[in-house]
Amino acid sequence: METLRQTTKVARISDLTTGEFVRKEGMEPSYILTKLGEKISRTKIVGTIVDKFMSDDGNYSSVTIDDETDAIRTKAFKEEADFFDEFEIGDHVMLVGKVREYNDENYIIPEILRKVNHNYASYHKLKILKDLVKEKKINELVKEKWDKFADLDELKKYMKKKHGIEEKEIEGILESLGGKEEKKKKDYKPMLLELLDKLDKGEGVTFKELLKKSELEEDLFQETVNELLTEGICYEPKPGVIKKV
Repeated sequence: METLRQTTKVARISDLTTGEFVRKEGMEPSYILTKLGEKISRTKIVGTIVDKFMSDDGNYSSVTIDDETDAIRTKAFKEEADFFDEFEIGDHVMLVGKVREYNDENYIIPEILRKVNHNYASYHKLKILKDLVKEKKINELVKEKWDKFADLDELKKYMKKKHGIEEKEIEGILESLGGKEEKKKKDYKPMLLELLDKLDKGEGVTFKELLKKSELEEDLFQETVNELLTEGICYEPKPGVIKKV
């Protein structure tokens, strides 16, 4: 059965070397999870060859590519070991390949390697800069709203509706934040109790004011308030008002 080729992500080498390699089983591709929450299975980099190696038995070769953010090795094995024969140290190259990890080292299995000129390298850097600005913006938006949603699916729907951000664009960010299991452990009661101490002038605080100041989503706010009331930490001196015991 034919499989679809993985999306190629233009990247800085430092994104690949500092990211966490996530190994998957079966048909699901493994990937590098970058610090900004990008999932990279197949990448395109541009840099300069700074090292070249061929094993004595001719079954393994590698070149090291540096793009001024970091350096990474691309490796070829057995019948593909001659992949780098026409390239030399000092060549400016464009590499497309799949990310792999061995012995705590992230590296690339090459698919395409080609010499490029200075203009192409400059275009590549500009493309990365534009993507980086977009990724940082999405990352900040997701982190800003992370604590406001009890359910991650609701957060994804909100980001799509409010900011036009597709689910696949934020999945890696959510994974880097700890995922659904970690989020379930988040306790918002201390934050609401602190707000009650600040806002209560003696008669309690209305639910409406507390909700506004907390900046929580309404469902999450209501769930947390119910816990405070059920546990006897707070009570309602009158309908719509909450007060600490």
